[in-house]
Amino acid sequence: MVLLLPILLVLMFGSLELGHYFYLEHKLVKAVRDGARYASRQSVDDMCNGATAKTDRVADIQRITATGQLASSTAPALVYGWATSNVIVTIGCQQFVNTGIYTDLGANGPLVTVDSGNVNYPSVFGALGIIDTTFKIRAKSSAAVSGI
Repeated sequence: MVLLLPILLVLMFGSLELGHYFYLEHKLVKAVRDGARYASRQSVDDMCNGATAKTDRVADIQRITATGQLASSTAPALVYGWATSNVIVTIGCQQFVNTGIYTDLGANGPLVTVDSGNVNYPSVFGALGIIDTTFKIRAKSSAAVSGI
């Protein structure tokens, strides 16, 4: 028992930490996908024309990505330490045909990319000093703006 106990403890706590990492990574990826999905359902005119509407839409996308809620600006972040200001939203609107058909999706189409930015990984056993705050997780997702 004396020989096996340290190995078993390392396996147990290591699996807890690994499970926590995968859980947070999944939450981050899901949040970024939800933000991109929300952005893709916005009006093309709001996303590509008019600076005020575009600024409002970007703020909405950032808020729904980081907190999962659109209405509340005081909602807690889905991942501890993640702020709405960390979410990077890139909107490409160079070419769009009014019929709803994209001439060249990618660099030239109305494509929205939502990036989580660098998020500090909050380790379960951070107080032990095994994983420090320099360890980051990140997720990115893109969706074509199709409107409602």
